[in-house]
Amino acid sequence: MTLALTAQEVMDYMAAEFPQVKDDFAIDALSEDAITLRLLVAERHLRPGGTVSGPSMFALADCAVYAMVLARVGRKALAVTISCSMDFMRKPAAGVDVISKCRLLKLGRALAVGDMLLYSEGDERPVARASMTYSIPPK
Repeated sequence: MTLALTAQEVMDYMAAEFPQVKDDFAIDALSEDAITLRLLVAERHLRPGGTVSGPSMFALADCAVYAMVLARVGRKALAVTISCSMDFMRKPAAGVDVISKCRLLKLGRALAVGDMLLYSEGDERPVARASMTYSIPPK
């Protein structure tokens, strides 16, 4: 299956539909079964102790799967997360972006499943692992 949207089209759509996060993410790479999405870490993403907050990392994981689904099926604003599992493994660095390397494991008519590892930029040790399932609205 080919991509329905380019990386730029995905980012433009997310900025239009979700302006509250338009300055938070950037797509580094996109293929038919994988996406590398970057959290552009800013002060608002940090928590006491000098680390990126868990909710910010969750948002990165969630948006990575959403962006991957959009890229494959097109503009589906009502695609929603129905399941998530996330393991936080180590403290991410505060002064660098967090990068999600996400693989789309399944894309069916009604469900999409993605799996990803999150890294602090410049460090190959993962800071978190997540698995997300999305519901895709019927045509």
